[in-house]
Amino acid sequence: MEIPELPLGFTPKFLTELFQAQGYLPKTETVASVALTTIGDGTGMMAEIAGLSLEYNGKGSSAPRHLVAKFSSQNPTNREISMSYRLNEREARFMSELASQTELRIPDTYYVGNQGDRLLILMEDLSDYEVGSQVIGADLKQSELAIDALVKLHAPFWDRVADLDWVPHIADSFHADNMVQFSNIGAPVMIERFEPVIDQTYLNRLDEFLAGIPRLQAMMNEGPVTLCHGDFRMENLLYGVQPSHDGVVVIDWQGPLRAQGMNDVALFLGQSTQTSVRRDHEEQLIARYVDGLTALSVPGLTFEAAFQAYRASVLYNWVYTTVVGGTLDVSNPKAYAWIKETIARQSATSEDLQVFDYLD
Repeated sequence: MEIPELPLGFTPKFLTELFQAQGYLPKTETVASVALTTIGDGTGMMAEIAGLSLEYNGKGSSAPRHLVAKFSSQNPTNREISMSYRLNEREARFMSELASQTELRIPDTYYVGNQGDRLLILMEDLSDYEVGSQVIGADLKQSELAIDALVKLHAPFWDRVADLDWVPHIADSFHADNMVQFSNIGAPVMIERFEPVIDQTYLNRLDEFLAGIPRLQAMMNEGPVTLCHGDFRMENLLYGVQPSHDGVVVIDWQGPLRAQGMNDVALFLGQSTQTSVRRDHEEQLIARYVDGLTALSVPGLTFEAAFQAYRASVLYNWVYTTVVGGTLDVSNPKAYAWIKETIARQSATSEDLQVFDYLD
């Protein structure tokens, strides 16, 4: 089916045709009305998310009455960047091809489509879960659940990603080239926007860091590599709050990467976990990741090697803050707030671990 321009295209006619084609709605029944509610305004940058409440003419068969729709960003700047990273294709293919290969809890989907610059994913309504807050940050329990989720994601793909040609490597790929380009473009803008919370060492050694990004990417790409989420932060985690809930559900699969698993771990602990929690429990959380993978028969892991990989990954993840903080539209106050906290935590982590020593 052709995906219309959204959200205006969420009409009873379009959804009737879609659900009939997918087998959720019999030909004798139709969608009578659609009510749309914006979700997560300012917390997602590369796509829009809305809740849809539907009424049917007839019993509706197995068609959902409440669901969540994810579709392409309406912000032209963010939409252009999304296309340059092939984020729509990567998310659509992950949901269609790879989601079933992990025990990680991921939303069930009713429809996944990607056409040009138009993405549409219709998925189960999980609004009774608690959305992680990047501004508040993860406490210890939330951080432990996040680490356990990464174990479930990384273990099945550990050193088994050679045939995933559509998933870019963190080095020597269009993704890597874009990160180099947009880091150089975004660095002065990020500094102008967020200088009070940026680590002074980053400011002092910026030219060295930008020149060293390809070298750092090569480090992040040294085997064994696995399937990484690529944007593993609080707003992409839904935490269970009821006895029937799973501990955590992981959403937003636009940026899967082939890279060292520690890249995801460092992104979360270094930028999402509350700084005081990370300082008190950093080694415990790294050990939890190593022990979790070992229990799932991933061989050859040691805490010492994992912690050094963690430090190197924290340094590399300045690329993430530089691109997000310097190239995306942060005019939305919620977007500005979560990016500011992300950079502040990244700065504290970098200073605590003296990660810029890797440039030497």
